Amino acid sequence: MHGIAKYLPLFKLRICWLITLSAVVGLAAAPYGLTAGKFAFLVLATMAAAAAASALNHYFDRDIDSVMKRTRGRPLASNCPPAAAPIAAAVLLGLSVAISLLELNYMVALHLFLGAFVYAIVYTVWLKRRSWLNIIVGGLAGSFAVLAGGASAEPEFCATAVMLSVVMFFWTPSHFWSFAIVHRDDYERAGVPMLPNVVGDRKAAVYIAINTVLLVGSSLLPVFLGYFGVLYAVAATAAGAYFLYWNARLVRNTTKEIAWKNFKVSMAYLAILFAGVFLEVGVG
Repeated sequence: MHGIAKYLPLFKLRICWLITLSAVVGLAAAPYGLTAGKFAFLVLATMAAAAAASALNHYFDRDIDSVMKRTRGRPLASNCPPAAAPIAAAVLLGLSVAISLLELNYMVALHLFLGAFVYAIVYTVWLKRRSWLNIIVGGLAGSFAVLAGGASAEPEFCATAVMLSVVMFFWTPSHFWSFAIVHRDDYERAGVPMLPNVVGDRKAAVYIAINTVLLVGSSLLPVFLGYFGVLYAVAATAAGAYFLYWNARLVRNTTKEIAWKNFKVSMAYLAILFAGVFLEVGVG
């Protein structure tokens, strides 16, 4: 890789897009929220904040990234200058806050800053190497993105964004604990206490299923409270049932193959749920 291209993996662009999409969903779910101007500035600000947090994550994790097979090819775990990450993070986070303050509002800036802080500092620096609760708290980063989207339309309080932020909070453990079962040996090698390393794969599978029940329940709350209608309800129910089916299979037969399937199903679940929100807003 040459020039700037070798630094692109610092920013975990797939995660950046997921965080940004979460913010857009929060905006779309807000009453009269989705406008071209708000959309464009929200996307820019969220991408910048997420990229900043990812760069800091690479910087602080460069020692364990060099140990794990999955991550030893990352820029700072191989040969890119470590100083590049915090400099890039400072510039990007400053850009995110500036865009939010100048073009959106202070609540968007606050939520995006908090999301980056939770991921880069609370999760990466404080909890990741200390407690299996790391993923639970780290999941707040996605929740703050949804809240930022809602705040761009309703700075005071956006009920739909709050409810969807709870969904994101519960989604994260089911998603990443499945991933952690697959990569249990890698985390063991690096000394990272992910849930499967602490309680074992079988018990972790049970925790995933319990968490997914809470996830599905929280996803239906906007329907019960009258904020969303049939289109979203069908999407949330169908996706939730499918996700729980694979959770049950993982509990019965806790293998890396089924855990990987759960990981992929969790992504499909979120995609269907987000599609339900957009359908509800656009058609319902």
